[in-house]
Amino acid sequence: MTNQVSTTSLPQTGFCRLPQIIGDPEATPPILPIIPVSKSAWWAGVASGLYPKSVKLNKRTTAWRVEDIHQLIKELGGE
Repeated sequence: MTNQVSTTSLPQTGFCRLPQIIGDPEATPPILPIIPVSKSAWWAGVASGLYPKSVKLNKRTTAWRVEDIHQLIKELGGE
């Protein structure tokens, strides 16, 4: 068994929330990370342009376009 997570767990289009990207080991069941970085490292990467910009779906909901996450994985050499 490998430690890699397949990006097929993400849909081809739509939006995903931060735990779907960086994982959440305390969720039931635990969510494995696709991009294994901390929350603060993720937000620093968003601010610096390394990671895609978020989309505000409403006042309290932030998400990312799944297409942008798939593109990021390709750029990082994951596919």
